[in-house]
Amino acid sequence: MRHRKSGVKLNRTTSHRQAMFRNMVTSLLKHDRIKTTEAKAKELRRWADQIITLAKRGDLHAMRQAMSIVREKEVVYKIFQEAGERFGAINGGYTRIFKIGRRAGDAAPLTIIELVSASDAKPAAGKKAKTQTKAAPEAQKAETNVSAPVADSVAGTAAAESDAEPATETPEATAAAADDNAQSDGTEKQPAQAADDSGDTADDVK
Repeated sequence: MRHRKSGVKLNRTTSHRQAMFRNMVTSLLKHDRIKTTEAKAKELRRWADQIITLAKRGDLHAMRQAMSIVREKEVVYKIFQEAGERFGAINGGYTRIFKIGRRAGDAAPLTIIELVSASDAKPAAGKKAKTQTKAAPEAQKAETNVSAPVADSVAGTAAAESDAEPATETPEATAAAADDNAQSDGTEKQPAQAADDSGDTADDVK
């Protein structure tokens, strides 16, 4: 079992493996991308992240530590000058790996490993979702605050119109009202006529 043992052996001795990764990390920092196998690319990420972390620190001791790993001084100077502007906004994850198929002969999985920059980094989806959920209640409150005065103004306008405009009588309504008055006058006169008739009959009898 390999408990508490990090890294891969890659069927090489320690000196061979360290020399190989020093050459690979130098080529990666110099050309920004290289093509290699998947196992080597995954292990190379650790070396590249270490050098870029030293470059972001930027002091003399960090430069000496980087020169003990990287083979070319010009590459060290270049990465120390560009690290603050290129990787200042991100913490870790300075490389990415693309799978490009398998190698002819032994069918080893091939990949391209390249350096990323702060402009390529995307915001996290969780933060974006939180900002959207926070913005939604505020928008609803704003809509309710705006709709309430509008509803009050509409109600006040309707009431003013009802008070200002008197009810207009149509000809049909006027005729119906006249008929009702005529009927009411006829019903009131009938008892009077009946009384007069009764009086006449009484006089005749006498």
